[in-house]
Amino acid sequence: MRGAPLGYERRWLDDGALVAGGVLVAVVAGVVASSGDVPGWEQAIFHGINGLPDALKPLMLVFQYAGLLLVPVAVAIVAAILRKWRLALALVLVVPVKLFAEKVIVKHAVQRERPASSICHGDLSCGHFRNVPEVGLSFVSGHAIIAWSVAVLVAPYLRTPWRIAVFGLAVANSVARVYLGAHNPLDVVGGAGIGVAIGGLLSLVVGVPARRAALASPVAE
Repeated sequence: MRGAPLGYERRWLDDGALVAGGVLVAVVAGVVASSGDVPGWEQAIFHGINGLPDALKPLMLVFQYAGLLLVPVAVAIVAAILRKWRLALALVLVVPVKLFAEKVIVKHAVQRERPASSICHGDLSCGHFRNVPEVGLSFVSGHAIIAWSVAVLVAPYLRTPWRIAVFGLAVANSVARVYLGAHNPLDVVGGAGIGVAIGGLLSLVVGVPARRAALASPVAE
């Protein structure tokens, strides 16, 4: 992470993340809720990712851990050690906000089963289900929410290569959940939308490190 910031600001970029993430999940939820089924094109994407070689399983298992509920707490501890108090607070808040958005709002409004039921209708030979739940509500992916919200929150504190890495990890986490057979593709897209929205919201609440250019005083000519 970078050194001590010159100050903190609320960015239009975080407003954009909140709005864009909210719109994305609303659109995806509308598509899913319109029938409750998994359309043919989404099934094709699922099978394409889920059918990748079994040799990728160890790597995909690692990627999925980026979406565990304890991840934002663990990263918050690191942020606190580095005295990034605002970031630590935002990361701790991810957990209750995520649970409220996922459990109280989305899963009551949109109900779709996991791929083993919604795509394969109980015939497990039609896909690869690699030690993941085969029944239960699938929309949205809680793992994707966590991975994307953490990525959005920590990105302002990182240099560009590390920003690319954390967002790459969020993408890999979403792909891993489909590869393992836990979620349909739109489940992780919806989860990513909620995660981006949560990251944008909490960044607006606590502020992010100000850019040097924004704090520099104009020089009189």
